[in-house]
Amino acid sequence: MKKTRRVLSAILAGVMVLAFTACGNGEKKEPGKGGGAKETVNLKVWGAQEDQQLLGELITSFKEANKEKNYNITLGVVGENDAKTKILEDPDAAPDVFAFANDQLVDLVKAGALYEITRNKEAVISANLPATVEASTVNGKLYGYPMTADNGYFLYYDKSVISEEQVKTLDGILAAAKGKNKKVFMDVSNGWYIASFFLGGGGTLKIDADGKQIADFNNEKGLAVAEAIKAFTAHPSFLTGDDAVLTGGMGDTIAAGVSGTWNADAIKAKLGNNYAAAKLPTFTVNGKQTQMFTFSGSKLVGVSKGTKAPVDAMAFAEWITNEASQAKRFAKRALGPSNKKVAESAEVKANVALSALAAQIPFSQPQNNVLGTYWAPAEAFGAQMEAKDYSKTLQEQLDAMVKAIKG
Repeated sequence: MKKTRRVLSAILAGVMVLAFTACGNGEKKEPGKGGGAKETVNLKVWGAQEDQQLLGELITSFKEANKEKNYNITLGVVGENDAKTKILEDPDAAPDVFAFANDQLVDLVKAGALYEITRNKEAVISANLPATVEASTVNGKLYGYPMTADNGYFLYYDKSVISEEQVKTLDGILAAAKGKNKKVFMDVSNGWYIASFFLGGGGTLKIDADGKQIADFNNEKGLAVAEAIKAFTAHPSFLTGDDAVLTGGMGDTIAAGVSGTWNADAIKAKLGNNYAAAKLPTFTVNGKQTQMFTFSGSKLVGVSKGTKAPVDAMAFAEWITNEASQAKRFAKRALGPSNKKVAESAEVKANVALSALAAQIPFSQPQNNVLGTYWAPAEAFGAQMEAKDYSKTLQEQLDAMVKAIKG
């Protein structure tokens, strides 16, 4: 009897333990099977003030599409231009997901602030324009989801002065403008714009494996490009200045000008039915036509290295940059898409400025190949050309510029 009682007691004790364990772990059961609670995931997201309403809508749609989890997503206001500064000031306060400009990518990666994109990586790459994927990549690793492809520049022109044939070459543009006593605008003393000549002429501007800036603008090719810049800035139809000069003079004294999408509305209002835009023209180097290149810029969405929910953060970052979200972003804010399908849509192609920018993107280089040492020397050289300061030879000026760029 004693043996039987001991056996029964052991069985009863085991049953009680199992019952207690089952009750205690009820919340860990798979959702929908046994009535367990859904897993809660907390995500902190940063976006620009102008994007808050859209992000709110995308958060709602993401939750609707992912009901297997309870997503608690808080939204903060930090614009793309300020993201790097805020994160590097206080990495512990960084959000799980944030938007930033691609020229911040290298510094964020160096600081260990970005999580490498591994979820659906190939699908993200294939869905977006190659230039924007390159702008999201460091040493072969993807660190950002392309969100836009509209931070570049191209040529606006008055089609009552310049024909579609003339706009293909800088020589044709200058001749047409001179014939109507008009000006051709370009801020050559801005390093962002003057690079279009050197990059188009075969110049190299990149960061090497040691993180140093490489530039060869003072070689034989660079000297030929400098001669072309000198000829352009010395032309009687050349005009320089800031955005206000361009938007104020377009349609009056200015027949064509190099700028970006941010001036589209103002220029369209000035030109009316004569409003037109195109990729940058070719220019003459050693008697041959050479296509001008640009810096291309993208807005990206990144995932913080310190996130506690990397898979969910990547899923959300991919959601707000996918085809449907980019189409909605274009419809609401007229931002140029990086997604191939959206970029090829009839709606985007009907946008004169974005269509010109899209034509320029194949002739561009991502700006994340540029260190801070580039800007001031390039601008100084451009300013000398605008001022027609030839007190030193072009070769001497180029040598000084490149030495300073290399730091």
